[in-house]
Formats: sequence, C-alpha cells, structure tokens
Amino acid sequence: MDINVLRQIAVVLGAVAFIAICWWAFSPKRKKRFEEDAQLPFADEEQSRRAAYKADGKDIEDESVAGGGQEHPPSAEQNKGQDKQ
Repeated sequence: MDINVLRQIAVVLGAVAFIAICWWAFSPKRKKRFEEDAQLPFADEEQSRRAAYKADGKDIEDESVAGGGQEHPPSAEQNKGQDKQ
C-alpha cells in the first residue's frame, strides 16, 4: 500500500466526517434547540439562574440559592462603624 493511497483514504474520511457534522448541525429537527441556545447570552439573569438551579435539582426558594449563594461584603461605611467599636 502506497502512502498516497493512505492520504486519499484520509481525505475521503475527513470529507465524510465534515459532511456528517454539517448534516447534524443543520438538521431541521435540531433547529429549535440551536435557536434557543443561541439566545442564552441574552436571557434575563434571573431566568438563567432559575433554569440552572432547576437543572441541578436545587430548590430556588432556598435563601442561599435564590441570592446566588454569595454574601455581599460590608460597605466602607459599615467598616468604619466597626473599627470605632
């Protein structure tokens, strides 16, 4: 088997893989999903957070989850008051 035959086989396999990926990406039954996914960066932050917690199986009503699970650091004015005590 010559090296050129192996190269030709590789080119044909690459072309078949490219066509298969294009067919998968542009399939009509996947169009709705891809359109929804394309809008994700523009979705409201709260809706995105709710969807993420729902997917993880967490309860959105849990206070630590609803607030993002992060505590805000005290402001500079609050720090001044604590320093004087």
